[in-house]
Amino acid sequence: MAKLRRATHPTYSEAASLRLRAAWLYYNQGLTQKDVAERLGISRSTVIRLLDEALKRAEVQIWISDGIGDCVELATRLEQVFGLDEAVVVPSPVTTDADALAKAVGLALGEFLSEVITDNQTIGVGWGRTMTASLAGFRANRRENCKVVSLLGGNVAVRQINPIDYTWRLASQLDAECYMFLAPLLVDSIATKKALIEKCGLKSIYDLAENLDLAVVSCGDIGPHSTSLSEGFISHESLEQLIDAGCVCDTMFNFLDAEGRSVDHEINERVMSVDLDTLRKAKHIVIASGGAHRAKAIRATMKRIGCHTLITDEAAAREMLKMEPA
Repeated sequence: MAKLRRATHPTYSEAASLRLRAAWLYYNQGLTQKDVAERLGISRSTVIRLLDEALKRAEVQIWISDGIGDCVELATRLEQVFGLDEAVVVPSPVTTDADALAKAVGLALGEFLSEVITDNQTIGVGWGRTMTASLAGFRANRRENCKVVSLLGGNVAVRQINPIDYTWRLASQLDAECYMFLAPLLVDSIATKKALIEKCGLKSIYDLAENLDLAVVSCGDIGPHSTSLSEGFISHESLEQLIDAGCVCDTMFNFLDAEGRSVDHEINERVMSVDLDTLRKAKHIVIASGGAHRAKAIRATMKRIGCHTLITDEAAAREMLKMEPA
């Protein structure tokens, strides 16, 4: 898989590692700023800046209090087992409700995107609570000649996790061109889908998706607390049908089995989204999702579209590693 090129920007691992090492030595081991500077081979002013940035990013609370060691070890094992360029693992929140998980993983996603998005990139984005939460951790300056492309349709009613809204907000922060997928998330027939693409201007979205520099998606599990159900995108009856068909995963409203194959259900034919096989062509693919209950979904998504960078939490990481033979 292609390695993400970051030009003059430090890698997430380098930048975050130095920041977190400084915070760990200062807050947990009680070293002075001068001692931290000597230990890390940097100036005291740099230590002050790193500590200040760690506080602003809420990393002291998220990373240090809950132990960075296990997260680093889990990230390394994920990279080795799944052949990733990079894994970012955050501590699981004390409460495992959907919003807490989305915030924990989303903040790390926002930090990652802040450091890897460069000029002249075409960025395709999915949707979900985690994606929306990433905006709180996004600190990128404006970029030149960037395009942000929504990879799936939206909702008639304005919702917090409306895919179109996320695309617009991210593009605004980057001062990038914004390509909105102006269509319902689900249409009534294949004929309607074809007409919207070919006759209503959506083909440009599909054309851009053929050459993405960066694709950023999340994924959800299929169960009583899945986003698709809780947000009213599918009915309880459809949920049961999907489960009976072997579905374990919702990736951009494409419903997949444990091996990443599309399940045999008519919803998969009516969803207004860029095809997952097209998404697989992106130069760098980022998957961000957390929670042990989503481990199967993350694994299925990786099997279907590939993955270069995985951003997740401890619970999901441990569960994913259990699924793979030693």
